[in-house]
Amino acid sequence: MKVIRTHLPKSSILNSSHTEYHYVDSFQGVINDSENKFTSEDVGKAFFSGGPKWVEKLFEMRNKVVSLLGLKTPGNFSESEAQLENFKCEPGDRVGLFQVFAKTETEVILGEDDKHLNFRISIFLTPHTKGSTHKKLILSTTVVFKNWFGRLYFIPVRPFHKLIVPRMLKRIIDDLEGSNTSLG
Repeated sequence: MKVIRTHLPKSSILNSSHTEYHYVDSFQGVINDSENKFTSEDVGKAFFSGGPKWVEKLFEMRNKVVSLLGLKTPGNFSESEAQLENFKCEPGDRVGLFQVFAKTETEVILGEDDKHLNFRISIFLTPHTKGSTHKKLILSTTVVFKNWFGRLYFIPVRPFHKLIVPRMLKRIIDDLEGSNTSLG
């Protein structure tokens, strides 16, 4: 399965917010959904399934550094695990650093507001089209810098972000397709 760069979907909630973003990127993959059963809740939950160990280590390092600077951190791992067990993918729900801001039939918006920047992640599942067994899954990120520190913070984050997001998208698709075959 190939992940490609794309654009923020026109019908994304993030496009309707009329916010001017300082940074936007989007990556797209294709998911086999022959039974048209995957929902925005499914992809929202899959976003939090276990990622590569090297990404976890990067987040641990990030949390140690930014906590010294007074920025938000997700708390400890056991808190995030407990949050995930109770996660319904509804607005206001939280797992670690990520809060659900909105959910529609085709999209979940996650993110956080901090003193240096606000970020949003759109997990967008294209609607089922008649005769097709596949859907596009698009993972988009937007960032609004609140001050010079936000811009400075994002300089080292940006290259890692561009490595991590396509891998996360591939993992989400693999996880969902794997659950599809194990159920079918």
